[in-house]
Amino acid sequence: MDRAGVNFAHMRHSAASDDASEFGQLFPAVYLRFHRRDGKKRELPSASRAVLHHLTLTGPLTIGEMAKHLGRAQSVVSEIVDHLERDGLLERMRDPADKRRTLVWLSDHGLALLDREREVLSNALLTRALARMKPADRRALLRGMHALLAADRGDSERKHEP
Repeated sequence: MDRAGVNFAHMRHSAASDDASEFGQLFPAVYLRFHRRDGKKRELPSASRAVLHHLTLTGPLTIGEMAKHLGRAQSVVSEIVDHLERDGLLERMRDPADKRRTLVWLSDHGLALLDREREVLSNALLTRALARMKPADRRALLRGMHALLAADRGDSERKHEP
């Protein structure tokens, strides 16, 4: 409190609460206006998707290594990899460190598929709307989004500390 008895911390919290309410009301409208409308087709079985996602985390692996990581039989993983390779989502390559080993890695098509699946909002719809905004407003929007995520980062990290 200051000398006049004004509680600025309470005022800041109240303003932040009002802003949070407004953001919470705007967010569904933004999501509904800009979400992808193609249904995010799920043409891959979950086991195939798991192999692709696992490779993004580990980098190139042999089928044996992948089977151990995924806790699946090597024959099952080999079958999944064969299917994904036929679909152009994976490629086999010789291990540069040991030419006897064959590694499996995502093809450009596989990487593009995973990028597309992670996309929640339509890039085309966002681009159209952002192109209509003033450059300063676009930068302010992005700065605000980054600031919001950064402001929560500390709280999120503390929640997971032992």
